[in-house]
Amino acid sequence: MTSTPARTVTGPATPTRSRADLVVLAVEAVLLAAATAVGALLNARGVGLHADAAPLFATWRPHLGWGTPAAVLVAAVVVGWGLPWARTAPWGRLLAAGWLTAVAWTLSLALVDGWSAGLAERLTPQAEYLHEVPRITDVPAMLAGFTGRILDFQPESWSTHTAGHPPGALLVFVWLDRIGLGGGAAAGLACVLVGATVTVSIPMALRALGAGDAARTVVPFLVLLPGAVWVGASADGLFAGVVAAGLALLVVGGRLLATVGGLVLGFALHLSYGFVLVGLLALAVLTLRARHRWTTLVAAGAGVAVVVLAFTAAGFWWWDGYGLVVERYYQGWAADRPYAYWVWANLAALLLSAGPAVGPALRRTALEAASRVRAAAWPRPPQRTGATVADAVRSAGPTVVLPLTAALVVVAADLSGLSKAEVERIWLPFAVWLLVAVAHLPAHTHRWWLAGQALTALAVNHLLWTVS
Repeated sequence: MTSTPARTVTGPATPTRSRADLVVLAVEAVLLAAATAVGALLNARGVGLHADAAPLFATWRPHLGWGTPAAVLVAAVVVGWGLPWARTAPWGRLLAAGWLTAVAWTLSLALVDGWSAGLAERLTPQAEYLHEVPRITDVPAMLAGFTGRILDFQPESWSTHTAGHPPGALLVFVWLDRIGLGGGAAAGLACVLVGATVTVSIPMALRALGAGDAARTVVPFLVLLPGAVWVGASADGLFAGVVAAGLALLVVGGRLLATVGGLVLGFALHLSYGFVLVGLLALAVLTLRARHRWTTLVAAGAGVAVVVLAFTAAGFWWWDGYGLVVERYYQGWAADRPYAYWVWANLAALLLSAGPAVGPALRRTALEAASRVRAAAWPRPPQRTGATVADAVRSAGPTVVLPLTAALVVVAADLSGLSKAEVERIWLPFAVWLLVAVAHLPAHTHRWWLAGQALTALAVNHLLWTVS
């Protein structure tokens, strides 16, 4: 069975549907206003939000920079010409142009804050990974003793971000340093260059799953991702690129590439403990695959197992690290940050990272999913063919299954209480998959939604100082 291509709306939307999109947009605005107002009130009362511009981890500081005109120019070009060009451009040229433009967009936004503050020094503070790199003289010893340094308030405790992640995250920057790309500028550029590859990986996955038109539609939205504010430069931007590449490799080729995808996802599991939830996206991708699903699953699973066994043999056991990280989490700001606020304010932060188009797009995607469920649950007698749940999932197509799975992952992460604040960057690897839902927005509205995405990023970057 082949995957059903996504049904992209090309004609005019009905007034009722258009009004419903505007209602969702209004709900998003109310959520953001409420999160901002309540956050300001709680900060004024001395509640430990540890986020001056809650729901974002930032401070209010309107400013301009020499990246401002470049960012405005990139946004204008993509909004003006990106959508029609994406529909007709040769596939390889589209992907190359998408990646290059995403790099330009991300760097322009970073340079609004200046070269040093916006990029070169983003990963150098004491809490970051680069603080630890000069002290790593023996990688095997570091891996073997990694868990012993996770807990805080001891002489050799890891820095905050290093302790909060498995050792793969630190290894990335150690390896960059070993090949002569040490320092904050090289690390920041690596995050930008790898993070921008989501504009290649996600469209490739969609096309391989039979949604070629949707893949082209999604490219400009991935290029002008509002979350690019945090891709340049945070390690989470790099993580988003790694996760997207691993998922794409599961479907773009045969078993060999699926095994490579498993290796990539196995390493991603050692970049962030939260990426255990990527398993849900991986299962969704494999279920949507047209052929050789079980052999692909085995190949990918073998790749993941190899990486897990390698880290375990080196002395790091993922589960032990996770247990200690939960304890470390509540040794810090998480003990003060109120769950009752962040459990819903996180969604407002995600909205600023994924953009205002996500809400209306997910609404339409959910309606499409509901219609599929109704059709599967109450078939007419001649249609009773014993179809499985997997068949129903595949019939819905990747533009339904992937963003809704990403939404489920976000809800799980939110309810866990292990993501209180800073999710505008932490959830980047999931936010980019939410954008697949924009394929369900009416084609004649795409330019308006794309403009809204760009304006969101420009407003955040110029009104707030997101450098922590």
